[in-house]
Amino acid sequence: MPKLPIIHATRDVTDSRFLRLEQVDLEFSNGERRTFERMKPGGLGAVIIVPMLDAETVLLVREYGVGLERYELSLPKGRLDPGESVEEGANRELKEEVGYGARRLTSLHALSLSPSYMTHMAHAVLAQDLYPERLDGDEPEPLEVVPWKLADLHTLVARDDVTEGRSIAALFMAREYLAGRMQLK
Repeated sequence: MPKLPIIHATRDVTDSRFLRLEQVDLEFSNGERRTFERMKPGGLGAVIIVPMLDAETVLLVREYGVGLERYELSLPKGRLDPGESVEEGANRELKEEVGYGARRLTSLHALSLSPSYMTHMAHAVLAQDLYPERLDGDEPEPLEVVPWKLADLHTLVARDDVTEGRSIAALFMAREYLAGRMQLK
């Protein structure tokens, strides 16, 4: 396991590149009024990729999560760039984080992270027919790529280092789609 990064300081930030807050005054159909706080809408969305090395093996990445202050095993993911389609963004992120491109990309479903206070959506994309290709990404260190049998998903989600909800949801959606039990709209 890689050594954890050192935290030298923390401070409150009122506005950052990722987190901008706004208040929303609402009145509900029953006349109740409330003021909610949410993250301001922005960005183009994100992708989370389920890369299938073969019909049975998904490729995961081990990446440091500063929010939890530890390394997590999850799916590759990232923000969409201006002018990119979901499929183009998924293929770019796959090449940057895993070192593969995909000849076949299937959009499974859009996932919200926390709809009570975030507008952000991540598009789950199944990547198949992989081929080796690497692009430079924005990761501060190389990511470890970990193959995992989709049939052993039950043991993966029981691990202490697998907690990212979007990854877990996307893995189950991909498994169900590949088994013919999930129909796409």
